[in-house]
Amino acid sequence: MTDIFERVKRVNGPLEQYRQKADGYFAFPELEGEIGPRMRFQGREMIVWSLNNYLGLANHPEVRKADAEAAAQWGMAYPMGARMMSGQTRYHRELEDKLARFEQKEAAYLLNYGYQGMVSILDSLVSRNDVIVYDSESHACIMDGIFLHKAKGGKSFVFAHNDMERCEKMLGFATKKAEENGGGILVVTEGVFGMSGDLGNLPGIVKLREKYSFRLMIDDAHGFGTMGETGAGASEHFGLMNEVDIYFGTFAKSMAGIGAFVASEKAIIDSLKYNMRSQIFAKSLPMPMVIGALKRLEILQSQPQLRENLWKVARTLQEGLLAEGFNIGHTESPVTPVYFSGSLPEGTNIVIDLRENHAIFCSIVVYPVVPKGVLMLRLIPTASHTLADVERTIGVFKQIKQNLAEGRYQSEEMRSMSVNT
Repeated sequence: MTDIFERVKRVNGPLEQYRQKADGYFAFPELEGEIGPRMRFQGREMIVWSLNNYLGLANHPEVRKADAEAAAQWGMAYPMGARMMSGQTRYHRELEDKLARFEQKEAAYLLNYGYQGMVSILDSLVSRNDVIVYDSESHACIMDGIFLHKAKGGKSFVFAHNDMERCEKMLGFATKKAEENGGGILVVTEGVFGMSGDLGNLPGIVKLREKYSFRLMIDDAHGFGTMGETGAGASEHFGLMNEVDIYFGTFAKSMAGIGAFVASEKAIIDSLKYNMRSQIFAKSLPMPMVIGALKRLEILQSQPQLRENLWKVARTLQEGLLAEGFNIGHTESPVTPVYFSGSLPEGTNIVIDLRENHAIFCSIVVYPVVPKGVLMLRLIPTASHTLADVERTIGVFKQIKQNLAEGRYQSEEMRSMSVNT
C-alpha cells in the first residue's frame, strides 16, 4: 500500500514541475502598493500588465468609497449563513435584478465565485442523459464541470477551437446520443477566450440551430464590461443576446471584485437556485461585496469613457506590436498575447530581463498551457494605463525580440541575475 503523502511528494503535477525554480518569482509573485498600472515587485516599481482590472475600477474613488462604507456599516460577516437559509437580503436581489436587465434576461442569480459557479451550473443543469458539446479551449472551470458530468455517466463531445465544421460534426454525434438517451444538448463556449483574446464563434454556433436543436451557454468572464456597445458582453457585441440561452459573467475582471452571476429564463434560474450545491451549502456573498458590485455595475453603465479608454489603450498596444512584426494571434478583445518561439530556459530569461532590466511585469505562459516550443507573454491593458506605458513597453519588447533572435537568452549568466526567490 502507498502512503498518500509520499506519492504527493514524489509526483509533480503539470505545473508543479516548475515549483522549485518558479515559486515566489514566476509563480505566486507578490505585487505591492495601490492596484494600478504601476506597482512594486521586490521593492522596485514596475509597469504592470497582469491585472484583470480592465476598467480601472479597483481604485476608482466611488468604488473605494462604496466598499469602505459598506464594510463599516455591515461588516464582512453579514449576512450570516447560506442564501437559502438565512443569507438573503434585498441588496442581493437588487443586484440580481439589475444584472438580469443589463443582460436582457428574465432573471439572474449571484454566485460566490466564478470557478465554483460554473462547475455547479453544469452539474445542476445537465442530467446523465444530456450531452455537452464544447470548445477545446474552454476554461478549466468548464472542463471540471464536464468532468463531473462524465463522472455521473453523462456524455460530451469536443470540437477544435472555433471550428464550426467540427462543431457541426460533434452536434451530429450529440444528437444521435441524446435521442438514444432521451436527453438534450448543451453547447458551451466562451465569449472571450482569456488566454488568446479571440472571441467565441457565436454567430457560427447560432447558425447551426438551423439544423440542430440545442441550448447555448457562454462563459463571458473577460467579455462582461469590455465587449458590446454598452459593455454587456460578447453576446451584445455580436447582436445575439436573445440567442444565448445562459449567460455567465464574473465580477473578477471588469468589475475588479469578487463573485459571479448566471442569467437566463426565470424558470431556469429558479431551478439553479434550488439545485446548485456550491451555493446551497455555502455562505452568502458578504454585503460589502454586494454593495460594492452594485456601485461597480452603476459605473460600468454610466461611465462609458472608462471602456472607451480601455479600448484606446488596447488598440494602441496591439497595433503598435503588429507594426513591429510581433505575433499577437487573433485577439479581438483587450487581451493581448505576444507569441515567441523558444525554450523554457529562454522564456525564463525573457521574464528576468523584463523585470530586472526594464521594470515591466507581465505574465508568461508556457507548456502545458501552450504547446512545447511556444512562449506567450500575456498583456492585460486597462483603462488606467497611459499611452506612454504602451510606447515604453513596445520599445522594450523590440529589444526583447532582438535579444531572442541573437540567442542572448540561452545564456546561463542571465538566469542567475539578481533574482531573489
